[in-house]
Amino acid sequence: MSVDARPGATSQADTMSAYRVVGRLPQTSDAVTLRLEPVHAVAQRFQPGQFMMLYSFGVGEIAISISGDPGAGESPLEHTIRAVGAVSGALHATAIGGVIGVRGPFGTGWDLDSAAGGDLVIIGGGLGLAPLRPAVLAALSDRGRYRRVVVITGARTPADMLFRREQDLWQTDDSIEIHRTVDHPLPGWTGPVGFVTEPLTHLKLEPDHTTALLCGPEPMMRFCARTLLRKGIAATNIQVSLERTMQCGVARCGHCQLGPLLLCRDGPIIDYKVAEPLLAVKEL
Repeated sequence: MSVDARPGATSQADTMSAYRVVGRLPQTSDAVTLRLEPVHAVAQRFQPGQFMMLYSFGVGEIAISISGDPGAGESPLEHTIRAVGAVSGALHATAIGGVIGVRGPFGTGWDLDSAAGGDLVIIGGGLGLAPLRPAVLAALSDRGRYRRVVVITGARTPADMLFRREQDLWQTDDSIEIHRTVDHPLPGWTGPVGFVTEPLTHLKLEPDHTTALLCGPEPMMRFCARTLLRKGIAATNIQVSLERTMQCGVARCGHCQLGPLLLCRDGPIIDYKVAEPLLAVKEL
């Protein structure tokens, strides 16, 4: 059973389907990863970096990036949700067995092909690691495509770190370099303290052979991009994820317009040459 999300909707992506919550993995005090299986259809395939529109029946709909493994086939979709408002709070609270509406996938993905043969640097701040996790998993599943794979993650405190157990495993994996930092340490934290720009500043890179993926708060992405530019990396080789006020997902409502772009269609992943002047516009 599926229902059109709005009158006139015709594409498969613009059709709402019922998905059942089959798993809940708490990440932090206010964030959880939901595993979703379609009630009547087959789980949608997606590209790393794309998002879906999730609907809490009777409450509303919001855009949420996909945080699962793009190579998992028909395995459950995974979305990592932080409870910050009415809709995200309702989705966050959905128990195992509960049903939500899903549309998508939408938008552009991380261009991992452009990094093939070179070094891949992935930088996530806070919840920004969620849309980057599929890119990390895709890179690790086809590790021979890249020379170095470097992941830099930042969180406000160790308790706010997403996918911490998985990051612990990455820390022991010789095929990936991971640098973790927190703004405010808690008792027991022995790692670096500071913003993600700190490990990035000290990272030795080959500018002509490096592709960077950035996701997190916009100030973080600006500072990281400027650091990468100073290291000689071309703006076209820096990709950022911009997600602002998406409401329809199919470039109809105009709420996600940023300059000439409709981010649900032309983004959320764009290169920094395009993004740099747009990031000067204060977030709505």
